[in-house]
Amino acid sequence: MLILGPLCLAVWAYLLLGHGGYWRSRPELAPAHPAAGPSVDIVVPARDEAATIAPVIVSLLAQDYAGPFRVVLVDDDSTDGTAQRAGSAARLTVLRGRPKPDGWSGKMWAVSQGVAAGQSELVLLTDADIVHDPRHLSALVARLQASPDRGGAPESPDRGSALESPDRGSALDMVSEMVRLNCSSLAERLLVPAFVYFFQMLYPFARVNDPRSPTAAAAGGTVLIRREVLQRIGGIEAIKGALIDDVALAKAVKSRGGALYLGHSTLATSIRPYPRFADIWHMVARTAFTQLRYSAVMLLLTVLALGLVWLAPVWLAVFAHGWARFCGIGACVLAATSYLPTLRRYGRSIAGVLTLPLVALFYIAATVGSALDHWRGAGARWKNRSYGGA
Repeated sequence: MLILGPLCLAVWAYLLLGHGGYWRSRPELAPAHPAAGPSVDIVVPARDEAATIAPVIVSLLAQDYAGPFRVVLVDDDSTDGTAQRAGSAARLTVLRGRPKPDGWSGKMWAVSQGVAAGQSELVLLTDADIVHDPRHLSALVARLQASPDRGGAPESPDRGSALESPDRGSALDMVSEMVRLNCSSLAERLLVPAFVYFFQMLYPFARVNDPRSPTAAAAGGTVLIRREVLQRIGGIEAIKGALIDDVALAKAVKSRGGALYLGHSTLATSIRPYPRFADIWHMVARTAFTQLRYSAVMLLLTVLALGLVWLAPVWLAVFAHGWARFCGIGACVLAATSYLPTLRRYGRSIAGVLTLPLVALFYIAATVGSALDHWRGAGARWKNRSYGGA
């Protein structure tokens, strides 16, 4: 305990002071209205989304945007009448997805067909459960046209300026947002803010937005990318089998010298409900072991690291004595402090910090469950498809 206590306190001191300021829950995309804008294709892949698709399409068609845009809904072999619920409009194109080839994930195959159906300068990829404020598209385009947070492209000669275009200087190549997630049920109120918090910890937004940092990530609910950039990385085919497709796309763009922006959104909201704890368990387990590259060693190290960060400080604070207990209490205070901005973002009480160790234990268990599913050959299921089996 003489070693564990100072170690826990040192880890939390680093997380608050040296880990990209992830806990601040920033930046946040502000509304903006550019006077004119490039053309945009909005691609919405959908499989059995009849419950949410109508308000999603209505919100996209109502965008207050100065440039031309259209919505392409790709119906990925739905059986619940998704395409019919979407309706019809002058700016809406509904495509019936073709059979999925081997090697493609279902979502990426649908996205690739939607992208191929257009020729606009920009492509907005969004999910079939995201409702958009009328100002959202304008804000996304305005941010894409702005400079990266910390200067131009990286200076590394191997990355260089592969995605640079002489007519746009140091503008961004891709903009993505963590949309506001549904937070109504008991399970959502307890687990959703922590899900966002852990995502920020895994991919500090400041590092993602820094062209000099190798950290790359995106949030798949909203991704605006230049078509020329998408073409230069090899199109959607470059990530055709990815289950964590948003992060894979961001890594492909940034590894070629592209500049990213990842932030929070108040202009887009997910309306997909997760009413039960089991629903969030399945959401996490679907890709958790994939994130660890199906490695047992990575799983063990991850469980140990999460135990050190979240469980050990509580154990020390309760059961240790003297200096070790002091360090445990200090680590608990730092952990609680780091969670407050995310709780405020979701309108939750500060008492939510008391649940954080149990919530962390839930996510650790879901990660282990993801590995067990993979090793049993079951993988995860999503939209009546299996993913990630051994």
